[in-house]
Amino acid sequence: MAFSVSTAKVDITPTLSTNPYMAGYGTIDGGRIATSSTPYQPLYARAIVLWEDTFPHLILSADLLAFPRAMHQRIRTRILGLASWQSSEILLQATHTHNGPALIDSLQPYISYGLSDLTLIRSYCAALEDKIVALVGTALAAPRTAVTLDYKVASQNFATNRVGLPYTETAVPILVARRSNGVPRAVIFSYACHPVSAGWRTLFDGDFPAAACNYLENQTAGCFALFLQGAAGDQDPLGARGWALRDQHGNSLGTAVSSAMSSPGRTIAGPLLTYYQEVQLPLDITLTPANLVGVRAAFVARLGNPEGQPLWYQRHAQGMIARIDSNNLPTAVPSPFQVWKLSGSPQLKIAMVGGELVSGYAAYFRAGHGGANGIVVGGYANESCCYIPSNEFLPPYMPYGSYEGGWDPDQPGIGGGSMTVYGHLAHFKGGSNGVEATVVNAMNALLG
Repeated sequence: MAFSVSTAKVDITPTLSTNPYMAGYGTIDGGRIATSSTPYQPLYARAIVLWEDTFPHLILSADLLAFPRAMHQRIRTRILGLASWQSSEILLQATHTHNGPALIDSLQPYISYGLSDLTLIRSYCAALEDKIVALVGTALAAPRTAVTLDYKVASQNFATNRVGLPYTETAVPILVARRSNGVPRAVIFSYACHPVSAGWRTLFDGDFPAAACNYLENQTAGCFALFLQGAAGDQDPLGARGWALRDQHGNSLGTAVSSAMSSPGRTIAGPLLTYYQEVQLPLDITLTPANLVGVRAAFVARLGNPEGQPLWYQRHAQGMIARIDSNNLPTAVPSPFQVWKLSGSPQLKIAMVGGELVSGYAAYFRAGHGGANGIVVGGYANESCCYIPSNEFLPPYMPYGSYEGGWDPDQPGIGGGSMTVYGHLAHFKGGSNGVEATVVNAMNALLG
């Protein structure tokens, strides 16, 4: 099996006239609005097509908070028509920048930001879908460069576990595609940390992942850089947030990757095996009439803003009451799971989950699959449905509630925390048949 790559990228930065609304922080009622059409650094969607002989495989990363489910499903369907490939051979991911554009559905614009007129957001999203599909077509048609693949793991230490759990992500997986003369043609690298180093800004920007890609492309002529977000659900950057910290973290990450790829890592070979499955993550919902009466009453109590909760809690309560009244009560949340396997010693596995995967899962899967040298684990892949917590985030753990777990101690039986901005009725089910067991069992089945 011989590898080659083709690449392309496209600017996806909105202007003030196309979509001024920003995503990632929900504390301004009416939405956070960009103050200029000139970004701090342009937002990009980046595509690498990895060809195994004549068979294409796509990795696409976009400077967005998340791909909403409806958008992802439409894009995937359209991309499938561009080449003779399977759905498992198409991997999309958002870098999860918090200074990107607001999109339809995720985070839910009315609940999160109080936006009722979605005209600009919808038109931008339609144009964004077209741009991403066209980008894939461009990458498929671009000249191919014959390459060899090698893999290394570097490290960074600017992430910390923001809830005090013993998982702190340091691994920086690096997959390099090299020309015959050893010069890098493309690099795919990862790190697990929320891209909030810049903090709350009013200019569009891709935060440290974009800065690191920019650094690498400036340092190595002709090298295309693409960032894959790791299991960053509970990982935040250290330091005083601002543009200076964003640049510092981006340059630090870029320097680590550049230094590591200055010499080849261990050889990676074909065949490339791919797997894709939609997994149903169980919500803690009991559909008996008596329980639903109690759940509805709890949301009605939230309408009164009993403990000075954010305004989006009230909007979420309104939506959930309407959902109960219309009997629209899904008991699970779908999440795409995807695994790629490459040959080598050891085999290299890339395991990606839709949603904001917390870092305990990365620690677990690394422990069973050769450490960071044997597996890359990430979230935010294909679509982001919500946070994906482990049992440590769910009742009865963390008795003061858990944003990542989606519950609050005032009403632990209904959705709180992150489930309010993602628009779900309840938090996930915990215990031996809950979300953690579902994630672990489904991913282990794919990993083999």
